[in-house]
Amino acid sequence: MAKAPFTTEQQSVRVLKVGERVRHILSELLARGEVHDDVVSAANISVTEVRMTPDLRHATAYIKPLLGAGEDEVVHALRQNTAFLQREVAKRLGLKFAPKLRFRKDESFAEADRIEALLRDPKVVRDLGEEEEE
Repeated sequence: MAKAPFTTEQQSVRVLKVGERVRHILSELLARGEVHDDVVSAANISVTEVRMTPDLRHATAYIKPLLGAGEDEVVHALRQNTAFLQREVAKRLGLKFAPKLRFRKDESFAEADRIEALLRDPKVVRDLGEEEEE
């Protein structure tokens, strides 16, 4: 009897699990200094998130160097070493197809700072104060 296909919920959970596994593998490779590139070796890089496509064939890794210094150079260096990183991820992941990796700067911290600044705006504080009084 054939195995029933994944439900939508099971598929989305699987996508999240695989993305988290890829994030751990990339973090481990970068922390151990296994990427032989001067820019990558010199920077402490955090892999903040990995988003997988539903078919698990593409992975977008969001990275943030320590203190955000030299983000563009680090992303460029990681893109130059994509083949090595894809090979290592494929070996350690054990899926039928190895995901193609893309690297992007993680701009969520900058966005959070922007929202925080908006919330501290005197007009917004005043409006929020009026809501609390009601």
